[in-house]
Amino acid sequence: MRELGTYAKNSWCPGCGNFAILNAVKTVLREIFEGGECPSENIVLVSGIGCHAKIVDYLNINSFYSIHGRVTPVAEAIKIAKGHLKVIGFAGDGDAYGEGLEHLIFAAKRNIDITMLIHNNRVYGLTTGQYTPTSPLGFRGRSTPSGTNELPINPLELMLASGATFIARGYSNRMDLLKDVIKEAIMHKGFSLVDVLQVCVTFFNLYDYYNQKVYALKQHNFSDYNEALKKIREWDYNTDAPVALGVFYKKDSPVFNEKFTVKEISVSQRKKKVREMLEGLV
Repeated sequence: MRELGTYAKNSWCPGCGNFAILNAVKTVLREIFEGGECPSENIVLVSGIGCHAKIVDYLNINSFYSIHGRVTPVAEAIKIAKGHLKVIGFAGDGDAYGEGLEHLIFAAKRNIDITMLIHNNRVYGLTTGQYTPTSPLGFRGRSTPSGTNELPINPLELMLASGATFIARGYSNRMDLLKDVIKEAIMHKGFSLVDVLQVCVTFFNLYDYYNQKVYALKQHNFSDYNEALKKIREWDYNTDAPVALGVFYKKDSPVFNEKFTVKEISVSQRKKKVREMLEGLV
């Protein structure tokens, strides 16, 4: 059995919600490997820029570091090139819902078969406390000492409208449920997004708030679009409403990447094609 840990020294702050996500992913991957659902060599992890990105340093799995906001297109490219792989993207709320939002929308629209796990701490932790697209109105940080003037976006509502076929929310302090939704997302065929409420204890400690507000979805019809929308809108990231955890929406739909076939060619054939292309430019 592959050892999933690595020699890399962990540099997250004590109490960071990223530890829970790391442990949840380790547990899920171990279950997948031991259950024969997917061999370890067929899993590829992609991360971006931010505290979340270090997760690939701590997992002994094939991985790719992308630049800020570009986790989604890299994951898409890998899946299209090697369709047999399971590709899991890790991104932060600033990473995915800010600079990378257009990529996320189009991946959902295309229903490409990748899993996106969003470490949503609602703050730029790595750069010491600026506001993000999911920070609440009035958030006081390094860039907004008097408080933000913007309402937060509801990323799950946006993903539902964009065509995502699996939408869920987890919380870094509810491990059993978090493991369940992550595994279900990875095994889903189509575009999956799990928004994980991942607390940053250093710059925006929301443990007390979430512990009082979160609840697990029960008797929820995740195949009903309107019911999913109603539950997703119940908490708009800025109110005192209850915060639902679990799968909001799930459906089967044709996946984008199966429409492509990638023909592998030898090195000599590549060189020949390059020569022909260069000769055509002369």
